[in-house]
Amino acid sequence: MSNVAEFNTPQAKPGIDPNTMSIIVTKGSLDWAYPPFILGSTAAAMGLKVTMFFTFYGLNLLMKDLNLQVSSLGNPAMKMPIMGMHMGMPNLISTIPGVDAIASKMMKNLMKKKGIAPIQELRELAVEAEVRMIACQMTMDMFEYGIDDMIDGLEIGGAATYIEVATQSHINLFI
Repeated sequence: MSNVAEFNTPQAKPGIDPNTMSIIVTKGSLDWAYPPFILGSTAAAMGLKVTMFFTFYGLNLLMKDLNLQVSSLGNPAMKMPIMGMHMGMPNLISTIPGVDAIASKMMKNLMKKKGIAPIQELRELAVEAEVRMIACQMTMDMFEYGIDDMIDGLEIGGAATYIEVATQSHINLFI
């Protein structure tokens, strides 16, 4: 008899709830904001207990005032659909002042045209789905952010807080 079914069925380690997921969020640009909020809110909607730990530049995603931008610098995969083609932006052009703002505007317009929810909306969905959001205390101290700069309902914690969550989570993602 084949044991194939055993390999296809996710098995949690003893003592770990198979319906848990943690995400460590380290990036805070517009393009990097989507994966953690989409995955986190989707997992929560599917019944998983989700914890997101925001550290370094990912902490920007918890700011009350979001002004996210995308940078094409060093991102050869960023090709925008323009005039029926997919055009990349050479790194040299990215060094010109204002290009990131233009690229961000183009990306936001494309997302709106395609019906993709803005980050603020996805973040609200995560909050409504009771996703646990932890802001890294060390990062807050380093960048001199206060709790008043952040959205309501956050927890403040450090690496030990995240490690405690991660060791008890069935799924761990680093974004």
